[in-house]
Amino acid sequence: MPRTQKHDPDMLQAALIGLQHMLGTIEERIAELRSRLGGPPASHEAAAPAPVPGAKKRTMSAAARKRIGLAQKKRWAAYNSAKAKPAVPKPPKRVLSAEGRARIVAATKKRWAAFHKSRQAPKPIAKKAAKKATKNAVKTVARKAPEAVAPPAVAAAAPGAE
Repeated sequence: MPRTQKHDPDMLQAALIGLQHMLGTIEERIAELRSRLGGPPASHEAAAPAPVPGAKKRTMSAAARKRIGLAQKKRWAAYNSAKAKPAVPKPPKRVLSAEGRARIVAATKKRWAAFHKSRQAPKPIAKKAAKKATKNAVKTVARKAPEAVAPPAVAAAAPGAE
């Protein structure tokens, strides 16, 4: 946070005098430029006259306000009428015939029937169940004919057979 410096009154007075001197020279230059342009040399005070106390404010009569309001309404009416687009009628709504509705209902019922039928069909055997069934079949065949299951090359490769 910046520190606030305490200024003594003499320093502030000197700054004020310097700024007033600069303001005077700027006003002289402005007056010189105005005189070159052909305008009247006006001072800073004359450029913005202070309002005179007690001066009446300009008022408008009720008739004048009414005339101005009517003229403005007329201008807006002309603007809006030129801006307005011609209304395009909407096409009539489409109506479904009784025959068309009956066809849609029949097709929907047919689809639902097919869906329910597919849900009731037997499901294919899962992989685990299929694997188990295959193993059981191999064991059954092995009991009935052991030589058919084990190939002769496997029996010859057994240890201690040589």
